[in-house]
Amino acid sequence: MPNGRYSLHDSHDRLPIGEERFSCAPGPAGWRYVSKTYAPDGALLATTDLTLDSRSRPLRLELRAGGWQVRGGAVDGVAWVRTDAADPAGAEAQEGYDKAHAFTGSSPGFLIATARLLRLEPGASAKVRLVAFTDPVLAPRTLDQAWLLESVETHSTDSGPLLVEQYQVADLATGEQGIVHLAGDVVLSAPGIELEELDTPPNPRRLDPS
Repeated sequence: MPNGRYSLHDSHDRLPIGEERFSCAPGPAGWRYVSKTYAPDGALLATTDLTLDSRSRPLRLELRAGGWQVRGGAVDGVAWVRTDAADPAGAEAQEGYDKAHAFTGSSPGFLIATARLLRLEPGASAKVRLVAFTDPVLAPRTLDQAWLLESVETHSTDSGPLLVEQYQVADLATGEQGIVHLAGDVVLSAPGIELEELDTPPNPRRLDPS
């Protein structure tokens, strides 16, 4: 079970945003990612708990940030409930549904989840529709992305060969592009994200059953 730390920064001006401490591992359902995000002063900003099923669809998602909570999952698309922390009974809960493929957000865990869902081979590309929950109040919005797996390279490490996947990811609405490097179920680098610490090697990439 890899445990580690990502540093987070603004992808345009490189100003630090904070850090995310995470753990992830295969499980009975498929794969689970749990994290806490902290501001530079150490204040807790957000938590993420994402479980994928055996086909890498979002079986369960729970996000907390900015006094808000989102719970969701895959239901012939994706469905979610957004509630205010000041409304524990959920009297003013906001329900949502979209024919999207999965969820995304600021956590690096969502990049791994999307890559696993697409299951691309080198040179292949795909378009994916995602529901993003944007900081700081987890407001939902739908976006379309294009993913291209440009290459897979093998790097020698003390613990054995490490396969590093390089993706080009584009926002189809804005045209903005970025490069994402993954090794198994860990993000090595991406726009606004750098891996700083990792206590055990990543779990290797595997193609989930169709």
